[in-house]
Amino acid sequence: MDGKIRMAIGAIGLGLCLAIGSYCGLGVSLADEPPAKPRRKPDVGYYPTTQDVVEKMLSLAKVTKRDHVCDLGCGDGRFLITAAKQYGCRATGYELDPKLVAKGRAQAREQKLDTLVRIEERDIFTVDVSEVTVMMLFLLPDMNAKLIPQLQKMAPGSRVLAHEFDIPGIQPDQELTWVSKQDNSEHLIYIYSIPLKPRKP
Repeated sequence: MDGKIRMAIGAIGLGLCLAIGSYCGLGVSLADEPPAKPRRKPDVGYYPTTQDVVEKMLSLAKVTKRDHVCDLGCGDGRFLITAAKQYGCRATGYELDPKLVAKGRAQAREQKLDTLVRIEERDIFTVDVSEVTVMMLFLLPDMNAKLIPQLQKMAPGSRVLAHEFDIPGIQPDQELTWVSKQDNSEHLIYIYSIPLKPRKP
């Protein structure tokens, strides 16, 4: 066999060995990396609040430009976008569904409200809400109860409004039934203030 051919074959073989060795080394490195943490499934399905109920709840909360509105499990961000648009306040929402997060962010950009509205894909039970002054909830009772320690860290005088489901064991300042003109249905609204107070016997 020609010497040049032997050298070429040897070089190819050496290159393959190096490539395989590098690949195996990379495989070991990747195996050492911890697996990506799976995204947690949302605790409840998405049931959008009608726009007139959104506006009514923000009105009941007496939102002003100085407020920081938050919605835990914010869906497509309609509470946040409405608050920013109507009152010029900051609004932050947390949602686990990435499609709803993307939709909410897109709507905020389209309405040029993205400087006021922030929507994050995060677990609502892990977020710090201490700087929030108006909280909107449309969650099941057990979820509302689980949020009590976080809500209690809000500043005194902050408002919490819960749609349809109350906060178990907590006394609302006011509870009312309001009929939506959009779905012709009665909606329960519970209004609380911080610090939250135990429900009266």
